[in-house]
Amino acid sequence: QVQLVESGGGLVQAGGSLRLSCAASGRTFSGSNYAMGWFRQAPGKEREFVATISWSGGSTYYADSVKGRFTISRVNAKKTVLLQMNSLKPEDTAVFYCAAERGSLYYTRVDQYEYWGQGTQVTVSS
Repeated sequence: QVQLVESGGGLVQAGGSLRLSCAASGRTFSGSNYAMGWFRQAPGKEREFVATISWSGGSTYYADSVKGRFTISRVNAKKTVLLQMNSLKPEDTAVFYCAAERGSLYYTRVDQYEYWGQGTQVTVSS
């Protein structure tokens, strides 16, 4: 089993920055390679892909809507994945979720991930 806990959400003005953190735990996570991803879900909308990173951290992929503004990174020794969000816009307002899936590559679809955190709220005011 893998447990994921997100933190770092909050209220920020447009143009501001936030850094989300996802802490992973579990015996299974320690013994295998896991790709990690960030997704978000705004009220009344489906959960959507934001960013993903391979186990090694050498490969990343972003949604077009966040490319150039968000950066995903990971510190495997600390079992932590980060999402640095700059130049935030009101349309970035959503609950952000961390996800993990066994594998060395990365994944961009909701249905490709088995493990999910509980989410952290990000609100960007105009």
